[in-house]
Amino acid sequence: MTQPAQTLRHESLQQAAHWYVQLQDEPVAPQLRQQWQHWLDQHGDHQAAWLYVQRVGQRFAPLQGEGAAAGRVLREQQARSFSRRSGLKSLLVLGASALVGWQAWRGAPLSGWTADLATGIGETRQTRLADGSQLWLGAQSAIDLDFSALARVLHLRFGEILVETAQDPRRPFFVDTAQGRMQALGTRFAVCQQGDSTRLNVYAGAVEVCTALSGERRIVQAGQQVDFNARAITAGGPAQSAGQSWIDRRLNAEAMPLAQLLQTLGRYRHGHLGWHPSVAGLSVMGAFPLDDTDRALALLQAALPVRVQRLTPWWVSVEPV
Repeated sequence: MTQPAQTLRHESLQQAAHWYVQLQDEPVAPQLRQQWQHWLDQHGDHQAAWLYVQRVGQRFAPLQGEGAAAGRVLREQQARSFSRRSGLKSLLVLGASALVGWQAWRGAPLSGWTADLATGIGETRQTRLADGSQLWLGAQSAIDLDFSALARVLHLRFGEILVETAQDPRRPFFVDTAQGRMQALGTRFAVCQQGDSTRLNVYAGAVEVCTALSGERRIVQAGQQVDFNARAITAGGPAQSAGQSWIDRRLNAEAMPLAQLLQTLGRYRHGHLGWHPSVAGLSVMGAFPLDDTDRALALLQAALPVRVQRLTPWWVSVEPV
């Protein structure tokens, strides 16, 4: 999946997490606090990473002692010295990183609060639509429904869905994402939308894709998969069972990049699940339980040259051996 232009570096996130853990111990030595302050002042990326880690930690336990003091100091510094541009840049960095795999604890994103159907962390949902179609929502997903006398439209805001459409010759069935529109041609298919890319897996029938900006079109047949953004559709490949295996609470990986697998696992567990860039492209095969992500991580550690590093129960990272 394409990375946004601005991201929080894995190294900065791990450093921030280490500092966060150290600053929870009381009393904090003045020298340690000075070292933390020096690290914080070195780079804007450190400040954004610290805010991100603090936000994750606050979701799990009230800040105490110097951890809370450090957060207050940073906020005061920002109020005094951050320009409007710098502040906006930090917010953009935080928002972009959340889309590409630094899976911190979060409830449904703000845009999901008003969606017609939405799921939270680790939650999946099955529903029958008014036309008889079957719809499954993956964890941390949100859609809007727009059914009229002329068409049936699902607007996928974020996350993933599996759809089995009912026949209705008078009303075409569409799924829209920020990257384009898909028209079901009597079919069962899965759509996953994250960041600036949409992935389509077709399991029965066919689906026509039309990109949002360029208008490029392609009919994707059963057994095929494509990725597309607003301007282009990439070369296709075989449909992956991972697009529908999650409805049975498992993730089937077929030569899947480790980063993609961890992105999915991150939607099924609370807290941060990150990975070192050097392991992102490792190829993964096997079936991984979504109801027990700790076991899934243990299976990865046994099968790949990686180690699972746990700084806290809510901050986990997959590192090279």
